Amino acid sequence: MSAGPDSPGHRDRRADARRNYDHILATAAVVLEEQGVQASLRDVARRADVGLGTLYRHFPTREVLLETLLRQGFERLVELAGSLRATHPPEQALTRWLHELATGASVYRGLPASLVATLQDPTSALFASCSALQNAGAGLVENAQQAGAVRADITGPDVFALVGAVASMAEHAAFRGRTALLLDVVIDGLKRPAGG
Repeated sequence: MSAGPDSPGHRDRRADARRNYDHILATAAVVLEEQGVQASLRDVARRADVGLGTLYRHFPTREVLLETLLRQGFERLVELAGSLRATHPPEQALTRWLHELATGASVYRGLPASLVATLQDPTSALFASCSALQNAGAGLVENAQQAGAVRADITGPDVFALVGAVASMAEHAAFRGRTALLLDVVIDGLKRPAGG
């Protein structure tokens, strides 16, 4: 007779699977921080001390693993966009949000380029959460444009790409620690010209 879904044996297996999942995810975060988004999944499995099959059972592709790692941060940024829009003047809301976005985008080497590429691929596991993130930023850009604070010829995707470019520069030793300054230069360029 097989164990039912509420039997102690079944609950133990579910708890073990959940521990494996959480452990793989925590290990993957460390490996990706060290090696970037192209880190070897074999290396993630080895460092987590699980078989490659176990890793693939939980995360069938690198994109699924990356989306799982990034989803919480993306959701926080989407919520932050709504909160800033409701509580700050449009230009200030956009500026603060772009700084948060740049910080988040530079967490893993290769992430900014990966996010831009993902937005061109609706079949990607990252597409939905990436699109939600871009849409949140586009809303702040449009709000700032309506307030006359940002030039009218720029789009949300343009701004997303510019922030990605700044975040990717932070991967190079010569620009480490200069992300905030470079982003401020970009933000100055977004502002509506006097008399424009």
